[in-house]
Parts: sequence; C-alpha cells; structure tokens
Amino acid sequence: MAELGEVANGGEELTKDGTVDLKGRPFVRSRGGGWKACSFIVGYEVFERMAFYGIGANLVLYLTSKLHEGTVSSANNVTDWAGTVWMTPIIGAYIADAFLGRYWTFVLSSAIYLMGMILLTLTVSLPSLRPPKCSNEQSSECNIHASQFQVGIFYCALYIIAIGTGGTKPNISTMGADQFDDFHPKERSQKLSFFNWWMFSIFFGTLFANTFLVYIQDRVGFSVGYALPTLGLTLSLVVFFLGTPYYRHKLPSGSPFTKIAAVLVASCRKSNAIVPSDPSELHELDDKEYARIGKFRINSTPALRFLNKAAVKDGVAETPWMLCTVTQVEEAKQMIKMLPVLLVTFIPSVMTAQINTLFIKQGSTLDRSMGPGFQIPAASLTAFVTIFMLLSLLIYDRIFVPAIRRYTKNPRGITLLQRMGIGLVLHIIIMLTASITERKRLSVVEQHGLADKKAMVPITIFILLPQFALMGVADTFVDVAKLEFFYDQAPESMKSLGTSYFTTSLGVGNFLSSILLSTVSEITKRNGSKGWIQDNLNSSHLDYYYLFFAILSAINLIFFLLVSKYYVYNSTDVIEPGNEMQKSSAMLSKIAATGDS
Repeated sequence: MAELGEVANGGEELTKDGTVDLKGRPFVRSRGGGWKACSFIVGYEVFERMAFYGIGANLVLYLTSKLHEGTVSSANNVTDWAGTVWMTPIIGAYIADAFLGRYWTFVLSSAIYLMGMILLTLTVSLPSLRPPKCSNEQSSECNIHASQFQVGIFYCALYIIAIGTGGTKPNISTMGADQFDDFHPKERSQKLSFFNWWMFSIFFGTLFANTFLVYIQDRVGFSVGYALPTLGLTLSLVVFFLGTPYYRHKLPSGSPFTKIAAVLVASCRKSNAIVPSDPSELHELDDKEYARIGKFRINSTPALRFLNKAAVKDGVAETPWMLCTVTQVEEAKQMIKMLPVLLVTFIPSVMTAQINTLFIKQGSTLDRSMGPGFQIPAASLTAFVTIFMLLSLLIYDRIFVPAIRRYTKNPRGITLLQRMGIGLVLHIIIMLTASITERKRLSVVEQHGLADKKAMVPITIFILLPQFALMGVADTFVDVAKLEFFYDQAPESMKSLGTSYFTTSLGVGNFLSSILLSTVSEITKRNGSKGWIQDNLNSSHLDYYYLFFAILSAINLIFFLLVSKYYVYNSTDVIEPGNEMQKSSAMLSKIAATGDS
C-alpha cells in the first residue's frame, strides 16, 4: 500500500485519509469521492426512505383495522419492530468494521432488505396470505380475524426487513462521510454540511411516503401501497450501484468490540502499574507503521486516565490482551466516554416514537374531511413533521449557523451538544402542547356524550398540527445533532460503530416506549379504574400520559445538562501517517477539548 500523501504513477494526487478503491488500491482523488460520489448515496437515501417510511407510516392503522389489534397491542408491536430495526445496526456495524467493509456489508444486507419488502407486499396482496375482510373494521365488532399463519408471515416479513436494514443503516451514512478527505481543505469544508443535507434527503423521501403513499394505502389499498415502496427500494439500489466506480472505501480494521475489550482487560490486569508522566514512554507504533496500514496515530489524553495503564510497558509478555498502543487506548476512550451521552438520548427517542403510534391514533378519531367526499388519512399528518423539519433545517444551515458563527467562532455555529439541548427543550414543549390539545379533544368528547362510543369526534384533525410541526423542528436539533455527534466523536476505525450509537438510541427509545405504554396502562387500571390508555381513545386519558412524558423529558434534560457539562470533546491532535506535522483527523471535530457548558 502506498504511503498516504504520495501521488499515483500518472502524477495524480492520492487521498490522504487511507481510502482505497474497491480493489484495495490507494484512491486517486480526481476519480471520485466528494459530492460526485455522495450524489448517488444521497439519491439512494431519498428512495430508500420513501420505501421504509412507506411501510411504517400507516402500520399502526393496518394492525388495528386489518389484524384487529387493540391500541396498546398495535402501538407496542410497531415500536417493538421499530426498536429491532434500529438495534440491528450494531451487528451491521460490527460486520462492516471487522470483516467485510461498509460497501459489501451494505450490498448483502440490501438483498435481505429487498427480499423482506417483496414478501411483505405478497402478504397484503395474495388472498391466501392477507387477512380476510370484515364488514365492520372496528376491531371490537369484528368476528373475522387473520389466521395465525397470516399474522406470522406478516411479522416474518417485517423482521426480515429489520435484519436487512441492520446492515444498511449504519454503513450508508458513514460511507457517505467517507467520501470527504479530512486532509483536503475543500473537501473538509464540504463535509461540514454533509449530515445536514443527509438528513434533508431522508426527510425528503419521508415526505413523499407520508403524503402520496399514505393516501394510496388509505384510498386504494395496501397491495399497491406496499408495492410502490418495494419499487422505490429497487430503484434506490440501482442508483447506489451506478455510483460504485466513484466510491472511496475504508478498509476493515478489525473488531471494534475486541479492541475495546482488550484495553479494558489490559488496564485491569495492570491495575497496579504507574502511568508515566511523559506520554512518550507509553507503548506506541511509529509513524511508518501507521502509514503502512493507513491509520492515524492519536496522542495520549488525561481523560479516563485509568485506561492508560493498558499502554504501560512493564516487561510482561507483550500480548494484545496485556499491552495496547496509545492509539488503541484512545479509541476505546472515545467510544466509552460517549456512553453517558447515549443514555440521555433514550428518552428523546421515546418522544419521537409517539409520532407513528399514539399521535396517529389520535388523528384517526378526529374529523378528517377536506371537502365533499374527501378525507385525508390520519397518517398523512406525519408529513408536517417532515415539512417543518426541512424548513427549519434550511433556516438553521443557511441563516442561523452563518450568523452565530461570527460570535462563537465555531464552524458549526454552536456545539453539537448545545444543538441537541435545544431540541430536548422543544420536546418538553411538544408534550405539553400534546397534553393540552388532547384535553381539548376530550372536552369535545364529553360535550357530545361520546365517551363510551368509538365515534368520530367533531373537531378538525388539524388541531394536532402544532405537535407534529414542533416535532419536525425538534428533529432538526436532536436527530441531526445525534447522528453527527456519534459519527464525529468516534475514532476513524470505528465510524460505523459510532453511527450505530445513533440507531441504538432510536432502537432503545422504541423499546422503552413499549415498556412505558404497557406499564402505565396496567398501573392506571388499578382500583377499578379503566386506565389512561384504552382501545377507545374517547374514554382514555392521553392528556395525562403526555403530561407524564413532559415531566420525564424535563428530568432527562437535567441529566443531559450534567452530562454535557462534563463531556470533553475529542482533541484534534492526531498525527497524519508519514508526516511529523499534527493535523486534524476529523474535520467535524474542530471544537477545542473543553467541557460544553
């Protein structure tokens, strides 16, 4: 492998960040990467999001109207599936970083993903697989139910999709960021906006799913409504593969879990060792070795000082489980110190999970008429999350960041944790708004004597618009910052694992949503009470439930402020292989190594 910073035989410049072509040869900068390659990846994401959210947008209503599941059961099944979708990327990231690389992990996983989509389309299309029709779609009055085989094959298709997305989600965004060389000034500046526009592409595809596809599913049927997302996924893969000649690739660097475990074991086994005051006395490879393997050397830091014991040279047998390099120790530190941040993102993910479950169930009880003979699907309200996310993202990226940057001197305008904190405050406001809105809905229910009836409430569905719109604004701050933070603060050799922290946050949040819903539902049924959440929302108390979420979000915000106050951003002190000058290893990490106050 040529040393980084050299030129190819034809005199063309090679990338300096260790990227290679699909055959493992050093990448010639002019042949691809940058926005030329990212245009295919972003194009893929638009169509893939259309496919993915084409499934999830109306899923809770499919479960209640076709499979005749109750409110709690359907909401929990949706969040359990979504939780699995967002947790499997841990496995996908591991396989990519340790064995196959991001490209080939993505290719194999996308084949599984497409197989699941095809099977799902068949389950809602073939008479032998789809649930029988009922003369009255109200679950409490329908005596015709899907067979166990039909329910089983439907959920089988959903979970095949979850396995497939486990290999695509953590690798596609990371692969996109890999197209920018941190050591090239122009590409470094382009990388600053990558995650903003990445999220823009996601929500652009989501907007199509939450409008056109939701309408097709509601008015035409789920057969066509799921066939179109399958077609969209196929098209997205075609777009992705067309860009193959232009992609830059990072070579697999071994299991990140094994590396982290080795540091923990070595530091514990040498717990009595004394860490020298001079970091140069710790075990480390020389620059030429890092140049050979295309990695970056990271300087020792005082954070989590106990782990530095793993790099102490004490004359004992130098096995990987007894002696680690300073760089390996610092990589482990970077992944470990993000764990408290990960923990305080679980509750925000619980809030996000309400969009496609209880928020939509609320909408299904309201007047959805938009004129004579026309009703909008309840799930189409999620389009407003997308619309307001896109608008606020544009304002944030083009107006807010340039304006605030003049005062903070931060390339991002504000730090990633500050951006996330603004979103967490918005979540409290959203849940208070949702509680007040639900209180208004229930007052109309009471006025018209509908508390014991599964009847439409004579109030427009657009009363829910503020909570959907504010959730879109919150996504601009919380979700984009989470994705960028976990990618940015992960070491170069563990970027896929870092990205999987983001998906893990969403996955755990969905599972927690299921647990909270079931627990609160059961607890509030005691002492003869009917409980806060029932199949009939007109006799439920979602206003209390949303108020509980507002309080939970406020408590979580306090913990977030403590975590962010003591979090130390990664130092930009890394050494470029083959060069004694210290340079930045990650453009997004230009923040000084100080706590975020």
